[in-house]
Amino acid sequence: MKLFPQGVLNEGVRKREVFGWAMYDFANSGYTTVVLTAVFGAYFVGVVAGGADWATLAWTFAISVSSLIVMLTMPAIGAYADLKAAKKRLLALSTVGCVLATAALALAGPGDLWVAVAAVVLSYTFYSYGESLIAAFLPELARDEAMGRVSGWGWSFGYLGGMLALGLGLAYVTAAQSRGEPASAFVPVVMLVTAAIYGLASVVTFALLRERATPTPESSVAAKTVGVKASLHRLAQTWKQARHYRDLRWLLTCCACYQAGISVVITLAAVYAEQVLGFKQADTMLLVFMVNIAAVVGAFAFGYWQDRVGHKRALGVTLAGWMLMTLLAALATGPAMFWVAAVIAGLCMGASQSAGRAMVGLLTPPDRRAEFFGLWSFAIHLSVVIGPLTYGVITLATGGNHRVAILCTSLFFALGLWLLRPIDMARGQRAAREIG
Repeated sequence: MKLFPQGVLNEGVRKREVFGWAMYDFANSGYTTVVLTAVFGAYFVGVVAGGADWATLAWTFAISVSSLIVMLTMPAIGAYADLKAAKKRLLALSTVGCVLATAALALAGPGDLWVAVAAVVLSYTFYSYGESLIAAFLPELARDEAMGRVSGWGWSFGYLGGMLALGLGLAYVTAAQSRGEPASAFVPVVMLVTAAIYGLASVVTFALLRERATPTPESSVAAKTVGVKASLHRLAQTWKQARHYRDLRWLLTCCACYQAGISVVITLAAVYAEQVLGFKQADTMLLVFMVNIAAVVGAFAFGYWQDRVGHKRALGVTLAGWMLMTLLAALATGPAMFWVAAVIAGLCMGASQSAGRAMVGLLTPPDRRAEFFGLWSFAIHLSVVIGPLTYGVITLATGGNHRVAILCTSLFFALGLWLLRPIDMARGQRAAREIG
């Protein structure tokens, strides 16, 4: 059996184009792996903010602000992309923005709180725009029955990009620490390396990926402006129209819950490892490197499995895995159990993110992909506001008790599992074809 058969792709789609699409996951995964998870979050808390009691809350606040910006603007951007057939053009703009803002993180040293906050807000906002826009290409590339595995190809290949950026950063950090250099000397270099990989790898995407959509008449307010007012109007209109797609609405609500837990793991894993278990920078980076290896396996293998057993059932299994992971992390008193929890997180991360994107693609009308993926982006970023900010508030209220905060995170996964129950994928796909 071929791992990458041509038959799973839509008519006229070549494998090289799917490779170009997957290269964007390769490009932007370095940002999430290095900036959000392994390096800059812990650097922000321990160095930029000086380890203050409010430092974790400040980090989660910066992430939440950027998520609010995306929530307010992405629906109109998605509608504009559909109406103008501009997904690829907007993707290019968001990529340039994220690369430049990621490089600007190198300017943040001890005490440079507002420099760090501004660069984090800008880089994460542009990253999020790109994540939503690249996801909207998926239904154009893959057949319905193969959406899971093609989504898995992208996620698994993306984690390899994260491993590349993290591996280069780890090599530099190890050498710098052996020379006795402080974090304020080597973390800025790691940020520049991450920005360079993002920019260079994304060139392949823009060289190979096609914009198949065609412009439609400018009948919507979103076609004329992408302001906050227009975005809120479009969001309300799209959500009202989405009542015809009740399974999609249930899925978006489910995603908002379980992604809140995932966002905690992504943005605070390194902070937890260093503050609770005493990990050093190089130890944390090695841990996240191993997590990425597990995520590659999870996303790739899971993509095939979910197409066979069903997306809903497969996502439910991963949510149960997330609950186990948070329990182990809360109970860990040494590195061994935390490493086990981290490997489980990697397997579940690749699997659950691949499944969510594939399920949204299956339940979305063909002529409104970017717009409805904008709703998906809204749900995801609502979760990024709720999850990390809740974690930050709990740590502040409990005098820095990260164990209580990570244990409370399991409730997000439990609620997501409960909200998954009413979803009927077959009914949702019929609605997307018939109503759309």
